[in-house]
Amino acid sequence: MTIHQAQQQVDAWIKKHGVRYFNELTNMALLTEEVGELARIIARRYGEQSEKDSDKEKNLADEMADVLWVLICLANQTGVDLTEAFQKNMEKKTLRDIARHQQNPKLK
Repeated sequence: MTIHQAQQQVDAWIKKHGVRYFNELTNMALLTEEVGELARIIARRYGEQSEKDSDKEKNLADEMADVLWVLICLANQTGVDLTEAFQKNMEKKTLRDIARHQQNPKLK
């Protein structure tokens, strides 16, 4: 599935099952909530915090997909083509950081 197809699929789902998009501010709050849930798993599973038994049942991939879902909703409702935006962002990073990370002694 392409990013464009994902945007179309989310839009179709919202129109069929969700009635309408939540407003942008609500979706931004939801995105923050979903990123927090993802951060909790990462911090406890891969970081220094201990993982509670209830955290062990959390699905990392599902939490990442929740973040992606809300991000796609925000893109759709604000008219952002994520494929185009991502391609431009990759070009920007490539030009800006072409040698930056390779010259970073902290990464060696």
